[in-house]
Formats: sequence, C-alpha cells, structure tokens
Amino acid sequence: MKRVVILGAAGRDFHNFNVLYRHDPEVRVVAFTATQIPDIAGRKYPPELAGWLYPKGIDIVDESEIEALIRREAIDEAVFSYSDVAHLEVMHLASRVVAAGANFVLAGKERTQLKSRLPVISICAVRTGCGKSPATRRVAHLLRMLGWSPVVIRHPMPYGDLARQRCQRFTSMADLDTNQCTIEEREEYEPHIEQGTIVYAGVDYEEILRRAERDGDIVLWDGGNNDTSFYRSDLEFVVLDSHRVGHEMSYYPGEVNFRTADVLLINKVDCANAYHLRQLRERCREINPRARVVETACSISVSKPEMLRGRRALIIEDGPTLTHGGMSYGAGVVCAQNFGVGTIVDPRPHAVGSIRATFEKFHHLSAVLPAMGYSESQRRELQETIDRVPCDVVIVATPIDLSRVIRISKPCIRVKYEMEEVSHPNLSEILDEFTNSFWPTAPEVAIV
Repeated sequence: MKRVVILGAAGRDFHNFNVLYRHDPEVRVVAFTATQIPDIAGRKYPPELAGWLYPKGIDIVDESEIEALIRREAIDEAVFSYSDVAHLEVMHLASRVVAAGANFVLAGKERTQLKSRLPVISICAVRTGCGKSPATRRVAHLLRMLGWSPVVIRHPMPYGDLARQRCQRFTSMADLDTNQCTIEEREEYEPHIEQGTIVYAGVDYEEILRRAERDGDIVLWDGGNNDTSFYRSDLEFVVLDSHRVGHEMSYYPGEVNFRTADVLLINKVDCANAYHLRQLRERCREINPRARVVETACSISVSKPEMLRGRRALIIEDGPTLTHGGMSYGAGVVCAQNFGVGTIVDPRPHAVGSIRATFEKFHHLSAVLPAMGYSESQRRELQETIDRVPCDVVIVATPIDLSRVIRISKPCIRVKYEMEEVSHPNLSEILDEFTNSFWPTAPEVAIV
C-alpha cells in the first residue's frame, strides 16, 4: 500500500484527496500538512469527509514537521497541493521531501478536475490580488445580460468546522452570519450576494457542483490565489497583474494558468508602467499565442473624497493580497494618492497580538494594515489595532464593508473598485461569441 502525505493549506489539499485518493484502497493518506492559514494544524480532516477507509479521520500537522513525518511514517509520496508559491520555494520544499526519502509529486491539472453537466466558465489568475473578484463580478453581470442564470462556485476557504462546511450555499448576508464566515470568506462571498448571485463553497466540490447545477444554467468558477480550476472549463479567463510583470512565469501554479488560458486579462493598465506593460504583452504572445488578450482598468471610487484631502489616514487593504499575495499596497494606497491624503499613518507601532505577528512575518508590509480575520480573536485584535492608530480617517479598501464585521470607532470611507475593459476584443464580445456557440439563435441583448 502506497503511503502518502498531502502538503496543503486547507483547500486544494482536501480537494485532491477527495478526487484522487478518498476511495482508493491501494493508497493510505497518512496526514495533511498545513501552512499559509493560521490555526489549521493540530486538527483532523473528519471521518464524515474522509470516507469509509478513514474511520478516525486524517491528522493535519504543521508543514515544519514534514521530514520527521516522512521518516516516522515511511511515506512514499508527498503531494504538493496549495497555491501562490514561488517556483524557488516549491523546489526548496521538494528538496526537503526528497532528502527525507519520499517522492515529491505535482498532480496534473486535468486529473483533479470534475466535469459538470452545465457549461463552465472559470476565472483564475497568476497571483493573488490580480483582480479575479472584480473580473468574476463583471463576467457574472454580462452573462445575466446575455440571458444566462450564473451560479458562482468559489474556491475553498474552509477555516471552521470542516464537516459543517462540506457544502455551503449563500444567498443573503444572513447566510454569512449563520455560517460564522471569516473576514476572508466575506470578502469573496458578499460582493456576489450584493449582485444577486448565488454562491457555493465548502469542502466536497463534487457535491457542491451537483447542488449548484440545480440553481442556474451556467457555472462560474471563482478561483482563489493562483490555483487552477477544480472543474473542466469551456472558457478559461486568467487575470494578469501589470504591476507584477514576471510573476506570471515565477509562481506555481500561476504559470500553469498562464499557459492554458483561453483569454488573458491584463489588469490595472490604467496605472501601469508603459515599459512593463509592453513586456507583459510580448510575454503573452510568446508563451500563450492562442489566447485572446483583453486589457482592463481597475476603476477606483469613493463616496466622499472630501474626507481625505490633507488628512492623516490609516489604510486597510485586503489581507491575502498583502500576505501570501506579496503586494505591499492595494486599492487603498491608490485611492490615497488619487484623492490627496496628507499622511499615510504607519500601523505597525500600534499593532497587537496576531496582527503584530503578521507584520513580523511579512517584512514587505509597512504603511498599510492587512484585514486579517481568520478567527474571532484575530478580528478583536484587528479592531484594537485600528483603535490604537492615531489618524483622522480610516480608508477601508477591502472587498466588503468591514464595519459590518468589526466596530470602527473613527470616521471611515470605503473604497470600491471595479474592472473596466479598455481594449478589443472586450469581455462583452467574447461572452457574446461564447453564448452563440451554445445558443446560436439567442436574441441580441444590449449590454451596458
């Protein structure tokens, strides 16, 4: 019997197990490892999800223990199963695994993809923070205008009770409260719900798919990090970041997405360096010449810009974009520059608890506060950090209204950002062609 450990981060690892190993009596998955996401190690993948071969469930251990685990449990293979990792880091981990005596395995993209009875459009990216969420919202809107009824399936974010999170369906803000969603989950689900789109997520993505197929006539895969889609796609969009040229070829599995995309979306071209943008266009032609290329701008707006001019501002940005996404700024900093903020206040001297630990771990962060909220205690520490920062206004550049989740005692202003196409072919034209391939006699619909 082959003995396997799955290297993960509470998402892709569980999916790979479910698809590749759950019902295979010739393989014994001894453990999952955990990294990137806090408070996952030390738990179990529950027997309700693991299946009849694993009546006691499967242990989840910290990735730092991988060498000892391989030797102690006579592991044959370590299967790499998480995303947004620099190629160099992947090979360092591979070297640790091989040196400890096991094979290092990368599962093939198509081997882990499920087939839907409905058409599937996937939105993926080459890095965290490229703009997948605005792209997915834009595509969902355009599909509705073309007569489709899209249902969104979001990449897994199961940070709570895994058995309860097996298959989750969200149609209202009350559903987010009922499911005790973290800030990170709310950032992904809430904007879709505001648009009237049903969202599914969880752990068992075959069960999720079969239930989602009842709620619409097309599945829209909303990817996480730079992971590949869990479903075979009829049309695959991949978002590139014109502010991080070169990353499309230096992170795993983002490069896989770059090479396999049907449509490449070059985002944030409105504020990109012209030389870097030219480099990225050339890279697209060189690496994936069959893909169509759409250039998009990230449109940033605030309701009361007069609150910002000349003021001392604390900027709160999307947490994952800043942490494992590697960005040192986001839409909040761009907003501050556009609307004349006087001073951006450094939050680091005022950070407490796990928020302080986040700054200590991610040294590239300086003048912005990542919206970390994986647990109730972390949300309290985020709130306390905000309270301690001496500022006139708080710029909230997270995808959700953060004040729904924590108390912000200072005047605050929310930044909104949406994707706008600035080239041809644009998303409307590509989706119209896609629709005609399924509905050749569909009536013309004016898209706005």
